[in-house]
Order: sequence, then structure tokens, then C-alpha cells
Amino acid sequence: MAHTSWLLVGAAAAMLLLLLAPAATAQDCLSATFSGGRTFGKCNSMPTLSATLHWTYHPENGTADIAFRAPSSSSGWVGWGLNPTNGLQMLNSNVFIASQDSSGTASVLMTKLESTSNPSLQPETLSFGVPVGPTVEYSGGAYTIYATIKLPGNNTVQNTVWQAGPLSAGKISAHPQAPTNLASTQSLDFLSGTSIGPSNSRLHRKNIHGVLNAVAWGILIPTGAIIARYLRVFESADPAWFYLHIACQCSGYILGVAGWGLGLKLGSESVGITYQPHRNIGIAIFSLATLQVFALLLRPDTKNKYRFYWNIYHHSVGYSVIVLSAINIFKGLDILQPSSGYKTAYIVILATLGGIAVCLEAITWPIAIRKRKRDADKASNGTAGWQQGA
Repeated sequence: MAHTSWLLVGAAAAMLLLLLAPAATAQDCLSATFSGGRTFGKCNSMPTLSATLHWTYHPENGTADIAFRAPSSSSGWVGWGLNPTNGLQMLNSNVFIASQDSSGTASVLMTKLESTSNPSLQPETLSFGVPVGPTVEYSGGAYTIYATIKLPGNNTVQNTVWQAGPLSAGKISAHPQAPTNLASTQSLDFLSGTSIGPSNSRLHRKNIHGVLNAVAWGILIPTGAIIARYLRVFESADPAWFYLHIACQCSGYILGVAGWGLGLKLGSESVGITYQPHRNIGIAIFSLATLQVFALLLRPDTKNKYRFYWNIYHHSVGYSVIVLSAINIFKGLDILQPSSGYKTAYIVILATLGGIAVCLEAITWPIAIRKRKRDADKASNGTAGWQQGA
């Protein structure tokens, strides 16, 4: 049973990595450094687009020194701003947009988003003061916008917006309609550092959908398959391996169905936005996994002549679910576009499970060969004895 313990500990550690990834990401802004020896009193890791905001608030004159940082390719743009009059939305926002020209020179455009369908991106004077800046740097695959702003109405609580998108022929193009882009607003208190976003509840449900499916289809189901393939070789693990296999598969199926149902609910709430490949693969995974559940009820006895065909069906459907699940988890990560910690954690999980499988393959293959040879010898001896007795 030592192999069983090793396998379950590895899976539990991988699951912990995934669940703790958001907490690790939340600390990213605290370790950020800036050119020119700049320092800031507070920071906020934005819930989307891997963006961070750093600032120092000056209560004596109601200003804040800010540094907004967001990752982007050199052929993309990022933006940050405030919406003093129109709540938590892009329309009527006062924004700083950073991009670079064909020569690689980065610059900042200050403008107002008077229309989101056909925004006027000409330089405009903002509705709040900008005593210093703005300036921009592009380094390490990220833009950093620096400015000193006068908080509108001398109010420390402001509606903030941020965004990222591509350049087209050197001009700023519309940002993607991904959930992370559509949820890039929050109310921020520059005094306390607390933030509230109207989309936090929906974003939270999307994260739950992702975690449920990653744990179910990406950890428990592969772990159950590894248990069934390798631990059954050890006679001392029989029948414990079977019950562990069933426990992992049933738990994974229950969690997976919960995550799948939540995904359908989120899809019904996103009118006009459909992630067709992710949705179709999710339906295929659910359908194949449900077939596996029904297959358990029809499992023939080991001596039944149809057991060979049942094994082929059971293994092929099971491995198909595992492969499709890995593909769909990465597609889900591409849709949500969380911080890199999520994708890194899942890659570590796959590498851990793959490493365990390779090690157990090397350990169990010689044992399985010896066992088959011993069974063949027994069968041969039994036949010879029967013939001699006859």
C-alpha cells in the first residue's frame, strides 16, 4: 500500500497547488519593483488580465501617485482609468492607454471613452487633474503607466477600469469580448486599499467552475485510472485498489457534473457569447463519463466471454475522457485568462501524475510479465496433468 499512499499524496499536493494559486497570485504586487527607485504605499492585484495597480495617496491635496502595470505583447495595448460619472463601466471613462509605435517607442494617450462601439481615441483633457505625467515603460513583456492624478471630488473611493487589447496597423483596436475583459472594473478605496467589483460574484462562479472541473476531470479521474492500471498488479492491494478506483471515479464524476452544470448556467447568462469548442468538448466529456457510469452497472464477470470486449470499451472511453479533459482545461484557462499561477499549477499537476505513471509503469511491468508467465505455466501444467491422467 506504500504505492497507494505515494499516489494519493501526490494528487493531494497537486490539488493544493491549484487551490492555493489565487492566494500566491494575490501577493505578486507586493514584490514588484519600479525604475528610478520609485516606491508605492499600497497595491492591488486586479481580479482580471493579471494587472496590478500601485499607488501612494496624499490626503493633504487629494492626489495619488499611481503605477498601473499589465502584461502585453509589443503589438498590444493596455489601459487604465477612472469613471467619475457613469459608475462601473467603460462608457465615459477617463483613461490612460499605453502602446508603442513601429519603432518600439512607447507612449501614453489620455482620452475619454465617449462611445464604446466607436470610441474616439483622440487626445483629450481628462475631467480630473493630472499634475504629473503620464509616462510609460515597456519591459519584461509588460507596460507600466506612471502618473499623479487628482482624485475627482476629492473622494478616495473611485470607479476604476482597466483593459488590454491588440494593435491593428499601428492603431488601437477593440479589446476581446472575453469574460476577463468584460469584468475589468472595480470600485477602489485609495485610502484603505479595499476594492469591490460588480462582476466579482460572476467571476467567482467562473473560478469555481474552473476549479471543480480541474479537480474532477484533471486530477481525480486520472488518479483513479492510475490506481486501476498499476495497483491491481500488487496482490496485497487487492481488493483495496478497486474501491480506491471507484471512489476516485465517482467523486470525480459528481464534482465534474456539478462543474458542468455551473458551466451551462454561466453560458445561459452570457447571451451572445459562446465558446463553442470549450462547450462542445465539455458536453462530450460529460456524455462519455456518463456512459462509463452506466458501464459499471453492465460489467460482466471476469470469466464471462464478453469481459474482453467490455475492457476495451471501458479503457478506450476512460482514456478519451482524460485526454479531452486536459485539452478542455487548457481551453478554459485561455478563456478565463487568470494569472499564470493557474496554468503553471495545472502543468505541475499533469507533470506529477505523468511522472507517477512512468515510475509505476517501470515498477509494475516486470511484475506483470512474471505474473503472466506464472499463470501460463500453471495453465500448461494443468493441461499436461489432465492429459496424463486421461
